[in-house]
Amino acid sequence: MTSENRNGPDILPAVIVISSHVVRGSVGNRAAVFALETLGFPVWALPTVVLPWHPGHSRATRIVPGKEEFSALIDDLCGSPWLGEVGAVLSGYLGDAGQAEDVARLVGAVREANPDALYMCDPVIGDAGGLYVPEALAGAMLERLIPIANIATPNIYELGWLSGAELVDSASVVAAAETLGPARVLVTSAPAMMAGSTGSLLISGGAARMAEHRVIHDAPNGLGDLMSATFLARLLEGLSEEKALQMATAAVFEILARTARRGADELMLETDAQSLRTPMAMVNMRRLVSAAGRKKP
Repeated sequence: MTSENRNGPDILPAVIVISSHVVRGSVGNRAAVFALETLGFPVWALPTVVLPWHPGHSRATRIVPGKEEFSALIDDLCGSPWLGEVGAVLSGYLGDAGQAEDVARLVGAVREANPDALYMCDPVIGDAGGLYVPEALAGAMLERLIPIANIATPNIYELGWLSGAELVDSASVVAAAETLGPARVLVTSAPAMMAGSTGSLLISGGAARMAEHRVIHDAPNGLGDLMSATFLARLLEGLSEEKALQMATAAVFEILARTARRGADELMLETDAQSLRTPMAMVNMRRLVSAAGRKKP
């Protein structure tokens, strides 16, 4: 089959989202697909694992597609006659290490059909408590997916693990991001300049930009998934990197703040969809000096 691009001038590109699926909650594909569709993007959603809810709530049965079945499904997508409609691939949590090679194969097929397509890798492997996936799976992301990504969106712990660097301040975070590989690295949960705040730090093209907001403790899961998808959507809309960072951070913070006020244990995306479209929350934007930027004359 040959791939065709059936997108008209007023139709946004499709996005393939590859991550976990929960029956209850707003994490993984549930968060990313909702954000992208709310912002007008057609989505092809592929679950890497199915769970009843986020395992942080309680014991959760994992259903991981068989390796042969998952690989065969990827082969179908690689041969899809609609592959030219796809403008980006976003991968998140993987069910096992072998899925990394399948994702890479699909990214290659998408790029063959549309050389301008973006690949965003959200390396969902751990947080401050350490790795919560097998080391072989984390290693597969590092070796197979990070090198082919246009954009990576690790949290601060994941950046440290992937880069092998000790992250003690903003300067060390920027330096580690610049050695990771992808042209754009968006670091979530980055150390902020303001006390009591956290930041989303974008390192791209020798520039480093930080979007800061106050910390909200005991936050529900899914913020990283939501941030990655929203930032990708804004880039695909044609916004500048700085504007995309500001709008995505404002939307995620606004939804988080509203969820926290309600005392909900999951992000209430269905209630706060308007915050994705037109966020009103204020975030503080800063420009940091990067090592690559200092090397320029």
